[in-house]
Amino acid sequence: LQLVESGGGLVQPGGSLRLSCAASRFTLDYYNIAWFRQAPGKEREGVSCINSSGGITNYADSVKGRFAISRDNAKNTVYLQMNSLKPDDTAVYYCAAKRRLFGPCVLAGAEYDDWGQGTQVTVSS
Repeated sequence: LQLVESGGGLVQPGGSLRLSCAASRFTLDYYNIAWFRQAPGKEREGVSCINSSGGITNYADSVKGRFAISRDNAKNTVYLQMNSLKPDDTAVYYCAAKRRLFGPCVLAGAEYDDWGQGTQVTVSS
Protein backbone atom coordinates (compact mmCIF):
# COMPACT_ATOMS: atom_id res chain seq x y z
CA LEU A 1 0.00 0.00 0.00
CA GLN A 2 1.54 3.29 -1.13
CA LEU A 3 0.44 6.44 0.67
CA VAL A 4 1.13 9.97 -0.55
CA GLU A 5 0.58 13.05 1.61
CA SER A 6 0.01 16.52 0.20
CA GLY A 7 -1.24 19.91 1.29
CA GLY A 8 1.51 21.00 3.61
CA GLY A 9 3.11 24.42 3.48
CA LEU A 10 3.80 27.64 5.30
CA VAL A 11 0.90 29.31 7.08
CA GLN A 12 0.56 32.12 9.60
CA PRO A 13 -0.63 31.43 13.14
CA GLY A 14 -4.39 31.19 13.18
CA GLY A 15 -4.50 30.00 9.60
CA SER A 16 -5.72 26.74 8.09
CA LEU A 17 -4.44 23.93 5.94
CA ARG A 18 -5.98 20.74 4.65
CA LEU A 19 -3.73 17.73 4.32
CA SER A 20 -4.58 14.84 2.03
CA CYS A 21 -3.49 11.23 2.21
CA ALA A 22 -4.06 9.39 -1.04
CA ALA A 23 -3.51 5.72 -1.75
CA SER A 24 -2.46 4.08 -4.96
CA ARG A 25 -2.94 0.50 -6.13
CA PHE A 26 -5.17 -0.44 -3.20
CA THR A 27 -8.48 0.81 -1.91
CA LEU A 28 -8.48 2.43 1.50
CA ASP A 29 -11.98 1.14 2.27
CA TYR A 30 -10.73 -1.54 4.66
CA TYR A 31 -8.05 0.48 6.37
CA ASN A 32 -7.87 2.54 9.51
CA ILE A 33 -5.92 5.71 8.71
CA ALA A 34 -4.00 7.88 11.13
CA TRP A 35 -2.05 11.10 11.00
CA PHE A 36 1.16 11.45 12.96
CA ARG A 37 3.59 14.32 13.20
CA GLN A 38 7.18 14.78 14.20
CA ALA A 39 8.88 18.06 14.98
CA PRO A 40 12.67 18.45 15.07
CA GLY A 41 14.07 17.06 18.30
CA LYS A 42 10.72 15.68 19.40
CA GLU A 43 9.16 12.25 19.43
CA ARG A 44 6.56 11.25 16.89
CA GLU A 45 3.06 12.17 18.06
CA GLY A 46 -0.25 10.70 17.05
CA VAL A 47 -2.56 13.48 15.87
CA SER A 48 -5.77 11.88 14.67
CA CYS A 49 -7.18 8.68 13.26
CA ILE A 50 -10.33 7.42 11.55
CA ASN A 51 -11.51 3.86 11.35
CA SER A 52 -12.32 2.06 8.11
CA SER A 53 -16.04 2.82 8.25
CA GLY A 54 -15.43 6.46 9.07
CA GLY A 55 -17.67 6.21 12.09
CA ILE A 56 -14.98 6.43 14.75
CA THR A 57 -12.37 9.13 15.07
CA ASN A 58 -9.77 9.98 17.71
CA TYR A 59 -7.77 13.11 18.33
CA ALA A 60 -4.81 14.08 20.44
CA ASP A 61 -5.76 16.50 23.19
CA SER A 62 -3.46 19.09 21.64
CA VAL A 63 -5.57 19.31 18.47
CA LYS A 64 -9.11 18.63 19.68
CA GLY A 65 -11.50 21.30 18.50
CA ARG A 66 -9.05 22.55 15.88
CA PHE A 67 -8.41 19.57 13.60
CA ALA A 68 -10.91 17.35 11.82
CA ILE A 69 -10.24 14.07 10.06
CA SER A 70 -12.47 12.72 7.32
CA ARG A 71 -12.37 10.23 4.51
CA ASP A 72 -13.76 10.04 1.00
CA ASN A 73 -13.57 6.43 -0.06
CA ALA A 74 -14.76 7.28 -3.56
CA LYS A 75 -11.60 9.35 -3.96
CA ASN A 76 -9.49 6.89 -1.97
CA THR A 77 -8.35 9.80 0.18
CA VAL A 78 -8.28 10.78 3.84
CA TYR A 79 -8.15 14.43 4.85
CA LEU A 80 -6.93 16.33 7.88
CA GLN A 81 -8.46 19.79 8.12
CA MET A 82 -6.30 21.91 10.41
CA ASN A 83 -7.70 25.18 11.70
CA SER A 84 -6.43 27.76 14.21
CA LEU A 85 -2.90 26.61 13.59
CA LYS A 86 -0.22 27.38 16.15
CA PRO A 87 3.58 27.47 15.89
CA ASP A 88 3.61 24.28 17.99
CA ASP A 89 1.85 22.51 15.12
CA THR A 90 4.97 22.87 13.00
CA ALA A 91 6.15 19.39 12.05
CA VAL A 92 6.36 16.83 9.30
CA TYR A 93 2.97 15.16 9.06
CA TYR A 94 2.69 11.53 8.06
CA CYS A 95 -0.30 9.39 7.28
CA ALA A 96 -0.32 5.70 8.11
CA ALA A 97 -2.61 2.77 7.37
CA LYS A 98 -3.67 -0.43 9.10
CA ARG A 99 -5.96 -2.95 7.44
CA ARG A 100 -8.81 -3.50 9.84
CA LEU A 101 -12.42 -4.20 8.86
CA PHE A 102 -14.04 -3.48 12.22
CA GLY A 103 -13.40 -1.62 15.43
CA PRO A 104 -11.83 1.65 16.45
CA CYS A 105 -8.56 3.23 15.46
CA VAL A 106 -5.72 4.03 17.85
CA LEU A 107 -3.03 6.69 17.95
CA ALA A 108 -0.10 4.34 18.37
CA GLY A 109 2.53 4.22 15.69
CA ALA A 110 3.27 0.54 16.23
CA GLU A 111 -0.28 -0.28 15.14
CA TYR A 112 0.27 0.85 11.57
CA ASP A 113 1.94 -1.08 8.78
CA ASP A 114 2.17 1.38 5.90
CA TRP A 115 3.44 4.96 6.01
CA GLY A 116 3.71 7.87 3.65
CA GLN A 117 6.79 10.02 3.13
CA GLY A 118 5.40 13.02 4.98
CA THR A 119 4.53 16.61 4.22
CA GLN A 120 5.99 19.64 5.98
CA VAL A 121 3.72 22.02 7.86
CA THR A 122 5.26 25.24 9.10
CA VAL A 123 3.29 27.71 11.18
CA SER A 124 5.11 31.00 11.45
CA SER A 125 4.56 34.70 11.07
